[in-house]
Amino acid sequence: MNNQTRKFFIYTRKSTDTEDRQVRSISDQLAELKELAVKEQIEVVDIFVEKQTAKAPGRPVFNEMLLRIEANEASGNFSVASRQIG
Repeated sequence: MNNQTRKFFIYTRKSTDTEDRQVRSISDQLAELKELAVKEQIEVVDIFVEKQTAKAPGRPVFNEMLLRIEANEASGNFSVASRQIG
């Protein structure tokens, strides 16, 4: 695997919507993901933290991350749960 494919963003989100409330705190998510990055020898290019529900359109932090992936700053992102993405 070349160096570009080992560069990722970390994305964490804590919902502000009580119906979509997540149990895990952002600090817990970050600790788990940083540990995984070390274990898997993944370079974390940047960390994105969003405190907004996924139900409402227009998550600015998520959108910025996608733009940076499209600009090839990283190969992708990883998060604790895939529901944070969508």
